[in-house]
Amino acid sequence: MDKQPVEPIGPYERLLSGSLLVMAAGVLDSYTYLQDGGVFAGLQTGNLILTGLRIGRGDYASIGQALVSLVMFAVGVAIIRVIQYHYPSERAVTRKRVTLVFEILILIVVSLIAGRVSILVTTGLLALAAASQLQEFRRMKNAPFTPLMMTGNVRTLSESVLDFVAQGDMKALKKAGDIVTIIGSFFIGALLNGYLIQFFHGQTILIAAVILLATILFAK
Repeated sequence: MDKQPVEPIGPYERLLSGSLLVMAAGVLDSYTYLQDGGVFAGLQTGNLILTGLRIGRGDYASIGQALVSLVMFAVGVAIIRVIQYHYPSERAVTRKRVTLVFEILILIVVSLIAGRVSILVTTGLLALAAASQLQEFRRMKNAPFTPLMMTGNVRTLSESVLDFVAQGDMKALKKAGDIVTIIGSFFIGALLNGYLIQFFHGQTILIAAVILLATILFAK
């Protein structure tokens, strides 16, 4: 039986690109949590939980940021979906580059206005950026991938380790190594932001912009 041809891995679907994307996502979510009143730019499940908890406790005054993040996240998905209409699959590399530039510009704007405008504005813009990344970057090494949420990656890691231990599956071991790299990169992004925000405050978001710029430069 003829072997199925192996689908080529795009420059933005390699482990290095995936690691940089999740590192930037770690910066984004930790930044909004610390800087914008305890909400997340990309982790909308967390925002729903926080909103439910606050409403349940009668804390209605603090639910605005989470709701803005939810709405702007949806808007961000719609914007990138429109871009995807104009850049079909054969132009995916260009489309991904456009998405990253769009996200970088948003981060630069946030760094300029942070502390000068309502946190609702910066929260909304960063949710827009996070949604852009999630909508466009959905595969790594020809497998499903999300740069914003680590729950699925933890599940895959556990599954892969067990497959290797129980069945000697070397492909599972390699996958486990990739997942450890992804989870570690997300953690490093959050750690960098958590440490540097005490010195650079609202401008710390530029760390994510630099990481995304590196993603463009290294995706050759």
